Amino acid sequence: MVSQSWKNEKTDTTITSLKQLKIFTDDFIMYANVNSPDSVSSFGIGTYTAGKDTVMETVIFSAGDSTRDDTARHYTLVIEKTAKGYKQVIPEIGTGENKVKLTEEYETAGTATKTSLDGAWKLIKAYTVKGKDTTANNQIQYKTYYAGYCAWGNSWTDSLNKNHTGIGWGKFEMNGNKVKESMIASTYSLVTGHDFEVDVELNGADEFKQTINNTDGTKNIEIYQRLKK
Repeated sequence: MVSQSWKNEKTDTTITSLKQLKIFTDDFIMYANVNSPDSVSSFGIGTYTAGKDTVMETVIFSAGDSTRDDTARHYTLVIEKTAKGYKQVIPEIGTGENKVKLTEEYETAGTATKTSLDGAWKLIKAYTVKGKDTTANNQIQYKTYYAGYCAWGNSWTDSLNKNHTGIGWGKFEMNGNKVKESMIASTYSLVTGHDFEVDVELNGADEFKQTINNTDGTKNIEIYQRLKK
């Protein structure tokens, strides 16, 4: 995304600093963003149907900062193709006096490369292994791979019962059972601008396990199931 603007009778604001990636797979959409000055993040995932000059999106889960929403929400986007990508407009978003016209402009990114990971995935199990000890990581997390780009977003609750949101997005390359993820933007400074070597073990077409071997000897293991429309 290169710009985002909100407009109504009281507001007319445009920003270009929000780092956001939006991925369209064959059946799903996922967006993930982070505001660089304060690292506040949000993401959403859902299905879509494309028309001649519109896209109808059904967002099934979203999270932003300390909020999360798992109710299905439907949006009709008016699409205008541009020289470098497209512009999308939601004529009214929000409620009551807070309704605004939301306009976002995107530049096309990605390659024609296909991989067995292409699609949208939901985390079903995550844990950290340190020696003989295993610690479960309880969080809601989604991940999308497509056209050489990947994005993930998670929502987790701390000991004070407060929700938190984290995201990351960037490019990826797959070579056999190895995936290299080069993260361009993230909530976390330890992720932004860094490469991660990920071991991937496919269990059929609709499940995979990823393992990241950390420099301190620990392993982060995540198991994902493919989302289906």
